[in-house]
Amino acid sequence: MILKAADFAADRHRKQRRKGRKKRPYIGHCTEVAWLIAEVGNVKDANVLAAALLHDTLEDTKTTRDEIQEVFGAAIDDLVSQVTDDKSLDKGKRKKLQVEHAPHLSPGAKLIKIADKTSNVREIGVDPPKGWSIQRRQQYFDWAREVVDAMGSVNPAMERHFDRVLDEARRQLTEEAAED
Repeated sequence: MILKAADFAADRHRKQRRKGRKKRPYIGHCTEVAWLIAEVGNVKDANVLAAALLHDTLEDTKTTRDEIQEVFGAAIDDLVSQVTDDKSLDKGKRKKLQVEHAPHLSPGAKLIKIADKTSNVREIGVDPPKGWSIQRRQQYFDWAREVVDAMGSVNPAMERHFDRVLDEARRQLTEEAAED
C-alpha cells in the first residue's frame, strides 16, 4: 500500500516543483513527510504512511476524493481529506482554518500535519520560495508554530524534531537578516 501510494503521488505530482531556487521535485516533499513520520515518529501504520505520501494530491493535483477512496480505501481517504485545505477559500481563511481544525484532527492526521509543517519549515529555511522576504518567512514560521501548538501532544519525538527544525530555520533567518 505504501509503495502504491508513493507511485500514485509521484505520478500525480510529476510536473510539479517546489517554489525554491532549487526547484526540488514536489514528490521529495511527500516522501520527506512520510519519512519523518516513520523514522522520527517511529510510526509504522501503513495507512498513515500512505496518506502522508498522498497528503497534497487532493489540494495540488486534479485527484478527487473518489479516486483516493477507490484506489486506497476509506481510511486513507479520510486521513488525506482531513489535511486538505479548501482551495476555494482565500489563503488567509485557509490558514486560519488550519489552526482552528488542528485540535480536532485524528491522531494520524495530526502526524501528517506536524510532518508537513516540519518539512515546509526546513525547506523555507534553506531554500525559500522566490520572492519571499525575511518577514514573510518569519510569518510562515510563526503560523506553522501556531498550527503545531494547536494540535496538542501528538508524538513527542516529532514535536521535539519540529522544535529543532524551527529553531534552526529561525537562526538562519536571523543570520540572513544580519547580513543585509
